[in-house]
Amino acid sequence: MTIAMQKKIWIGTWIMSFSLVLSACSTNETTHPATKHVTSSGDVRETTSSVDKLPSFLHKHDENMTLLYQQAAQHQTLLEHIPCYCGCGESAGHQNNYDCFVYENKQDGSIVWDDHATKCGVCLEIAATSIREYKNGKSMKEIRQMIDETYKEGYAKPTPTKPL
Repeated sequence: MTIAMQKKIWIGTWIMSFSLVLSACSTNETTHPATKHVTSSGDVRETTSSVDKLPSFLHKHDENMTLLYQQAAQHQTLLEHIPCYCGCGESAGHQNNYDCFVYENKQDGSIVWDDHATKCGVCLEIAATSIREYKNGKSMKEIRQMIDETYKEGYAKPTPTKPL
């Protein structure tokens, strides 16, 4: 291979690499790439400006998933008192079902979302059932008892959720 040909290949490779960098920098996503983080358990965490601004990882999911994430964020107190039975207490360090959807509510109003629930039917079912029953007038204590009873056998150890 001639030196001239090697230079052309090198220049072509450099131009392609540079244009990939430029295209990545000019993304139209609603969040800055620095606001996303992948945990050691493989969960994606994404920060948005408020609870009203949903994370971009929900774009690839259907409307029901988006609605459940909105509802979970709006029922923080309830879901912080409901354990999850998918094993995320041990695998991801979750303390309750709310952690499957939201990693952190920051003082400035921003929220760090967690995509764990998008991959877990148990998390989704527990949240949906809890929110539905709460809206139907059941107390948090009644809901907690119902969830504990439903998932006590055949599921993973519950998260170490604080008692009511």
